[in-house]
Amino acid sequence: MLAKNIKFLNFKDHKIQKSLKGKFKNLINEKSDTNNLISSFAKSYPYSYDKKQLKRLKRFDIYQIYGMGGSSLGSKAIYEFMKPKIKKKFYFFDNLDTKNETIKTNKKNLNLIISKSGNTLETIVNENIFSSKNKLFITEKRNNYLRNLALKLKSEIIEHKNFIGGRYSVLSEVGMLPAELMGLDSNKFKKFDKLILNKDFVKNLLVNVSSLYNLTKKKKTNSIILNYDESSYSFFKWYQQLVAESLGKNSNGVLPIISDMPKDNHSLMQLYLDGNKNSFFTFFDVIETKAKKINGKNILDNFKYLKKHSLTSVKIAQKLATINVFKSKGIPFRSFEILKKNEETLGILFTFFMLETILLGKMMKINPFNQPAVELIKKETKKILV
Repeated sequence: MLAKNIKFLNFKDHKIQKSLKGKFKNLINEKSDTNNLISSFAKSYPYSYDKKQLKRLKRFDIYQIYGMGGSSLGSKAIYEFMKPKIKKKFYFFDNLDTKNETIKTNKKNLNLIISKSGNTLETIVNENIFSSKNKLFITEKRNNYLRNLALKLKSEIIEHKNFIGGRYSVLSEVGMLPAELMGLDSNKFKKFDKLILNKDFVKNLLVNVSSLYNLTKKKKTNSIILNYDESSYSFFKWYQQLVAESLGKNSNGVLPIISDMPKDNHSLMQLYLDGNKNSFFTFFDVIETKAKKINGKNILDNFKYLKKHSLTSVKIAQKLATINVFKSKGIPFRSFEILKKNEETLGILFTFFMLETILLGKMMKINPFNQPAVELIKKETKKILV
C-alpha cells in the first residue's frame, strides 16, 4: 500500500540512489520556511482568505474558473474526480476556444480569474469576453494586468503567493479555494505531515524516483499513463503539465502521454508492446463496487463466460491481462489502484506526484520550478499582436 485506499505496485528495480535520501531530507526540512513551496503542502499553511470570505463566496450556485495550466488544471482535476459529491456547477475556461459561451442563467454565478503573473494572455482574453459581473481575482500582490483590472472594478483579490509556481499550486489558494466552493474539505487534502513520517510511503516514493531516474538514463523518457478511470483524465492532464514543464529542459525531460484504457488496446497497444522501447508505463484504476452487470440471457453460447460478469470485472480482467503481458515482455511499469475516491486519496496523489517530480528534477540536475522556453512564445506572440 502507498497509503490508505491506494494500492501501489512499484517498478521492479527496488534500489534507492545513495544521494536521494539526502535530497529528500533537505527538501522536507525546507517546509518550515514560510517562503517555500513545500509549506503549502501542509495543514499549517496560511491561506490568503479567511472563513468569513469563504462563507460569503459559498452563496453562489455556479462558478466559472478562468486560468491556464496550473491555474485551473488542479481544480478541474478535483472537480472531475470528486464530481459525485459536488452539487454545484463549475465551468472551466482553460483554452482559447471559439465554442466557449457566456453562461446565461438566472442563478448567481461567480467568476474566479486566476493567474500567478496576472498577465496570462489567454486568461485576459477569456475573462474579457465570457465573464459576468461577479468577479474574484487570484494573482500575485504586484503590479500586473489582472490586479490592476480588479482594482479598477473594485473586485475582491486573493493573493497568489509568489513562491508557489502555478503547476505546484493545487494545495494552495489556487486549488483549495475552489475545492471549498465545491463543498469539499480542504483540510482533508493535506496529509503531507503524516505522509513524510510514514516509512512505507517514503520508501515507495524514493524507490519510485530512483527507478524513474534509472529509466531516463536508459533513454526511456516517454511516461505513458494507462488510465482505466475516465474521472481521472483531468488529474492526469494536471500531471502532464507538472512533469513536462518541470523536467523538459536542457535537452532532457520526460514526455507524459495519457492513454484511455481499455479503448487504446485497439489502437496504441500494438506500438506499446512491439514498438520502440523508449517508454515506461503507469497503470491507474479506480475500483468501482457498483457497476452494471451483463445480461446473461442475451449472451450467445460462444461468449457464455461473460454471463456472470460486470463492466468492472471485464475491465479488471483486461488490465490484469495487460500487466501479465508487460511482465512477460519485460516492459517497465508501476500500478496505482484506488480503493476509495475522497479528498484524502486525491490529496495523497497530488503530494506524491509533486514530490516525485521535484526530486527527479534534482536527481537530473534540472531546476524543476522554472519554464524559460515558454517565455519565448509569450514574447513572440506579443510582437505579432502589437
